[in-house]
Amino acid sequence: MEKEKFDWREFVRFAAITLVIVIPVRILVASPFVVSGSSMYPTFSNGNYLIIDKISYRLTEPKRDDVVVFRYPNDTTKFFIKRIIGLPFETIDIKGSVVTITSENKKEGFKLVEPYVKNTGNDNTHYELKADEYFVMGDNRTASSDSRYWGAVSRKLLEGKAFLRLLPISKIDIWPGYYEYKE
Repeated sequence: MEKEKFDWREFVRFAAITLVIVIPVRILVASPFVVSGSSMYPTFSNGNYLIIDKISYRLTEPKRDDVVVFRYPNDTTKFFIKRIIGLPFETIDIKGSVVTITSENKKEGFKLVEPYVKNTGNDNTHYELKADEYFVMGDNRTASSDSRYWGAVSRKLLEGKAFLRLLPISKIDIWPGYYEYKE
């Protein structure tokens, strides 16, 4: 039996095809994200490996309770993961652990029901959102640096929403952290 020679042209062709497929998917469709820190505990723990859906927000608007990855407004080289609490043109009032949202067109607000929050804060915050601004908070309120401290997140800084949790294997999940809020 004759030993086959390594064909460099075939290898280069395979690598080029792989790059043509992988790079656009990574840039436009989905990207990996590793959770760092405890600000989203118990929903996400340090070291959870996620796949971020980057295409949804090109087609639809972000919604309240979406778990999003975004560029930190004060240093856009860093990425954070938080939950969207407030939407454009809403007013957010936080007193103790109660979050009240008032829409631009409503006179009375509603209180958020947040069963995913296990560690509440003792805050006193009032924030009014402008067009294309989102108020985000971590699920572990006492250990989260979020919109309460550094302000709203601009729509252009949103990278995408959590689509798939791959690690740890015992917690593999599609749309991890998803919660459908009923007003």
